[in-house]
Amino acid sequence: MNTVTIIGRAGQDAEIKYFESGKVKTSFSLAVNRWDSRTKEEVTDWYNVEVWDKQAEFAGEYIKRGRQVAVDGRITVNKWNDPSGDTRERYLIVANSVRLLGSKRDAE
Repeated sequence: MNTVTIIGRAGQDAEIKYFESGKVKTSFSLAVNRWDSRTKEEVTDWYNVEVWDKQAEFAGEYIKRGRQVAVDGRITVNKWNDPSGDTRERYLIVANSVRLLGSKRDAE
């Protein structure tokens, strides 16, 4: 089963994109802190998130840099060839749902 739930802070304001087909996509990055038991320090992992359709419109409107967000979705990989012909890949989370967390003051 491919499911993921993460909670973190948005790295930048969400970027919304409208397609001629009527589809809507919003993208943003999410910083998620975790404890590294080997180094005894907190480490920040960064995740790229895509949201589609109605959730995308919501995310595009309300996700701003620093806002605490919960994301439920699945992990996917995009593969492409760069100009030199090398295969590249990028992992991202395709969100099923996005929830805003924290207080209204947090959002400001």
